[in-house]
Amino acid sequence: MGVLKVILLAVALLGVAMLGMAIQILLKKGGNFPNTHVGGNKYLKSQGIQCATTQDKMAQRDARKQMKFKSLHLANNSETGN
Repeated sequence: MGVLKVILLAVALLGVAMLGMAIQILLKKGGNFPNTHVGGNKYLKSQGIQCATTQDKMAQRDARKQMKFKSLHLANNSETGN
């Protein structure tokens, strides 16, 4: 029975916390969730720092630009041993 009380207390506390965040968003002018992503930080942007996903996408874009499809060589069956 003690475990059930702890679980209900935890659920009640989480509910109160969620309700508090919802009320804050509704009452705050232009309320929305704070942007905690690296890309939303002005200081990091000024330093040229971005998130790993963005940097990866940029590196892949640059790599695609550097690829030369005219020099691409396709192997035929005799070269592959099949």
